[in-house]
Formats: sequence, C-alpha cells, structure tokens
Amino acid sequence: MRPLHFIRRGQPVALANVPPERTLLELLRDDLGATGTKEGCGEGDCGACTVVLGEIEGAGTGERIRYRAINACIRLAHSIDGMALWTVEDLTEDPLIETSDATAAAGLHPAQEAMVQCHGSQCGFCTPGFVMSLFAMYQNRCCQGEAITRADAVHDLSGNLCRCTGYRPILDAAQAMGDLPVQAVNETRLLQQLKLLAHTRQALEPDLTYISPPTEAALLAARAAHPQAQVVAGCTDVGLWVTKLHRQFAQVLDVTQAAELRRIEHDAGHLRIGAAVTLADAFGALQQHWPEVERFGARFAGLPVRNSGTLGGNVANGSPIGDSMPLLIALRARVELGSVRGTRELALEDLYTGYRQNVMAPDELLLRIHVPLPQPKERLRAYKVSKRFDDDISAVCLVLNLTIEQGEVRAASIGAGGVAATPARARAAEAALVGQPWSEATVQAAAAALQAEFDPISDMRASSAYRRAMLAALPQRFWLETQGGAPASLDLLALEDLQ
Repeated sequence: MRPLHFIRRGQPVALANVPPERTLLELLRDDLGATGTKEGCGEGDCGACTVVLGEIEGAGTGERIRYRAINACIRLAHSIDGMALWTVEDLTEDPLIETSDATAAAGLHPAQEAMVQCHGSQCGFCTPGFVMSLFAMYQNRCCQGEAITRADAVHDLSGNLCRCTGYRPILDAAQAMGDLPVQAVNETRLLQQLKLLAHTRQALEPDLTYISPPTEAALLAARAAHPQAQVVAGCTDVGLWVTKLHRQFAQVLDVTQAAELRRIEHDAGHLRIGAAVTLADAFGALQQHWPEVERFGARFAGLPVRNSGTLGGNVANGSPIGDSMPLLIALRARVELGSVRGTRELALEDLYTGYRQNVMAPDELLLRIHVPLPQPKERLRAYKVSKRFDDDISAVCLVLNLTIEQGEVRAASIGAGGVAATPARARAAEAALVGQPWSEATVQAAAAALQAEFDPISDMRASSAYRRAMLAALPQRFWLETQGGAPASLDLLALEDLQ
C-alpha cells in the first residue's frame, strides 16, 4: 500500500498503511491527534468537521491555489493525496501563512479574530468548522482584493450549522475579517512544495488498494482490470456507506485524478462537463448559460458538499432524489460512457433501468455529460421543494424547459425527481404542452398529465398526496411567473427580512 502524501503546516506529510476506506476525519482525529476538527453528524450535513484543501489550478502564468472547504467526515483520506491541508489548529502554526503586519504575527488568524470580535461563538462545538469555511472564504475572496458582501457570506457558509448564535454574528465576522491585518498563504512557496510533492508521488509504485489514475486511458484500463473495485469521486454518498453502514472496501478506484475528467469544455454547441468536475464548478459553468441554475445550485447542498461531490458522481449514483438529474434531463443532456472497448452516448434519462440501477457494463465508467447550449426563446425554471431551504433533500424536484414563440409552446423537456424509482423525463406532460397555446388551460392539462404519469410514494420527507399536489402546483407557478407574477421563493427575499 503506497503512503499517503500531503502538505500540512508547510511540510510534506507521509502516512503509511492507511486503509482505503479510512475517512479524512478518522485520519485527523485518531491518527494525527488533530481533535480541533469535530465529529458531528457523520453525513456532511452539519459542517463541524470542515477542513480546507488546496490544490493547483490553471497552468503557466495563471497557476494559483484553489481553496475548498470540505467535510472531512465523508471524504476518504487517500483522496487528498498530493494536496495541501489546513485544520483549525494550523491557522496559527502554518509558516506559509504570513502576515502583512509584524505586530500581528503572534495573533489569531483574521477568520478567528473576527469570530472573537463579533461574538460569533457560543457553545463552541461548531466554531472550528465555521472558522475553516471563513478561512477558505478569506483566501478566495479577501486575499484577491474582494470585499465580502452579506450574500457572499451566506453563500460560503452554507453547510455550516449553528444552534446557538442565530448566525448574525457569524455573518458579521465574515464581513469583518477583511478589515483586519492581512494574513495570507504564501502561494509561491506552496506551489513549489506541491509540484515537488507531485514529482515524489510519480516515482512511487502504484497503489493497488486505492487506485487513482492520472489519465482517462489509465482509468479505463484500471476499471477493466479491477471491475470489482468500488468507484468513488467526491464520496458524498459512498462516504455515508463508511460512516453509517461501516462498509469496508478491499479496493477503491478514484476517478477524480484523471485530468480529462476534470475539464469543462465548449464543443460544437455543447457544454462538455467531465465526470470528475465538482458540483460547485459544474453549476458555475451551467449558470453562465442558464442564470436560473445559480439559485438551484445553491440549494443543492451546502458548499462543502458541492466542493467535494461531482456532477458525474451524482448522475452515476442514480438516486431518485438526486437534484442534478432532473435539471440535466430538462436541459436534454446526454452522457458519455467509456471503457477500453470504446465510448458510447445516450440520453441521460435512458441511463437508468431501476432504483440505483443503470445500463453501464462492469468495465464502463461515466466520462462526461454533454449539455446542448440554450436556444433562443427557451425558458428554464428549476423548483426544489424541501422541508429546509438550505442543505436538504428534495421531496419533489421539477425542472421545466420550454420554448415559447408567438404564444405557442414549440418545445418542452421536463425532468422530475422524488416521484419515481429513478430520475425521470415527464414525456406525457411534455406532449400535453408541445403545439399548444401557452395558456392557463394548457398548463392545467400538463399538470394533470404530470399527476397521471407518476405514482410517488409516502416517506419521511413527504406523503404521496403532497408530492402529487406539488406536481400540479409547480407548473402553475411557472405559468404565473411568465405572466409577471413575483417568484415565490425565500431566497429572493431581502436578507434583512430573514434576520
């Protein structure tokens, strides 16, 4: 088993005999004694375990460090091989974090000092996670000369939960830390260390327990050679199998190091998103063409989950309550599957054959998602219905993409989640819309078709009757919005109204 290598406190760390299913949180608390990182929900929901990863992004003169706050509880330890890691203990101990004010050299990091000054901590259990999310925000925003707005703070702290403060003082701290003396990571030195570490890792023997090939060809060869290996990407679902079901894996195949799968490309009228692109980056690319995706993506999960989870992993996982699939179905996305035998494409909705079952052969992997760029007159609306606004699982997810010209529906594609055993395309509802006048009567007919098309179950999130009611109400909501009605969404209220 090859040692795990990463940079911490300005020094390379090498750890031998780390089991393939060991989580980063277990490694920190049990192996390294870094108990400042707390163990909370074990699901990526509370943020108590938040740490920050740094890795090289870009090339040539555009090279920089990208900082991502992630949940250590569901992240596999080996997945940080070759990266830089910071925990809450490291912010005052890392020699790479340099201050612009010699008098402040011995003080707290601005993320910590702002929490103190703004009284952002009460019981303290959640505080390390908030501080680490603040640290990532500080490096990505303040150190780039950006002033943090209230909306920025709400966005970047999503996924960190607190039961004491009511969040106002923590949001105050987020905005205040940019006014304190600068303490920034020396990226020039860190880039050198990460590059040296990469050369060291290349010289080592391959690891046959945790396999993370650097290229698509090597990844497909590994899949053919080890079809029984557990495939992982961001581990936001597989991590739960470890923390909740205590699963162990003899062999893990990690797709996230294959360079080709980490790319977002424009090609012949399509957006091509590699299967290893994080949810945060994938939604960022989609929202450039469909602004509606920004609001939808923010509700997908907390930012630390979106920073780890991948779009390809969410699609391949095939959960009927996975939110990205209804969106992609409505956007008429196709998936590219590959093996050493070649590649093939199919419509995303045709990937699934049953509950968490798909058409992929044992030697195949999902490589890319192809999304056609929007056409004129397309109108997209993505609706997520859940008990909590942030960081919750959908009871119903419905995404409608209609082309309306001269008062007539010329094209329609509708994706639905939470109402069947798989993410589904609502073909009967589409048929009720296409070729019809864009009118309330047409919308009512489509709503009736939606209700007839699906037979949702009752569970802890919602009853069957409630889900059926939502299937009728959401198209009506779309209709009202196109007629000038105000979008009925909490995130469109002024932040001051929510405090």
